[in-house]
Amino acid sequence: MIKGMLKDASERMSGAIDALKSDLAGIRTGRATPGLVQGVKVEYYGVPTPLNQLATISIPEPQLLVIRPYDPASLAAIEKAILKSELGLTPNNDGRLIRLTIPRLTEERRHELVKVVGRRLEEARVAIRNVRRDELEDLRAFEKEKLISQDEFHRGKDDLQDLTDRFIKQTGEVGKRKDKEIMEV
Repeated sequence: MIKGMLKDASERMSGAIDALKSDLAGIRTGRATPGLVQGVKVEYYGVPTPLNQLATISIPEPQLLVIRPYDPASLAAIEKAILKSELGLTPNNDGRLIRLTIPRLTEERRHELVKVVGRRLEEARVAIRNVRRDELEDLRAFEKEKLISQDEFHRGKDDLQDLTDRFIKQTGEVGKRKDKEIMEV
C-alpha cells in the first residue's frame, strides 16, 4: 500500500519536473531553438492552438528561427501571438513565412531571465510539495483507519520526505543548468 503510494507520488513529482523542463525550454538564451516558440498559443479559428501544430519551425542559422505556416491564412494570427508573448521578439513577415531574429542578450536581460527561471523553479517546488502534502494526508488517513501501523506511517512519512528532497534537488539542478545557459555569452 505504501509502496504504491510512493510510486504514485514519484510519478506526479516527475511530471512536475517534466513540466518545468518544457517550461524552461521556452525561455530564450540567445540561441535559436524551436522550444522558444513551440508553446506560443495562436488564436486559430477561435481556438488557442500551440504554434507547433500550425507551422513548421526551422533553424537555418544559429540566431534565426523560420516559421512556415501550413495554412498561409494563419500568418497574421501567428505574428500577433508572437508579439503578445513574453519572448520580446519582433517577427518579420514576408507573406509566406515569418522570420524571428534572436538578438544577443544584454546583461540586464540575462539577469531578468534568471529571475524568471527562479520563479518557475519555485512553482515546480511548490507543485512537488503539494504532492507530498496530498500523499501525507493519505498516509494519515490509512493510519487513522488502522490500515497501517504507526511504525509503517512513520517509515512511509520518512520515505516520502526523502523522495521529496530528491525531486527538490533535481529541480535545483535543472535551474542551475538553465541559469548557466542564460548567463553564457
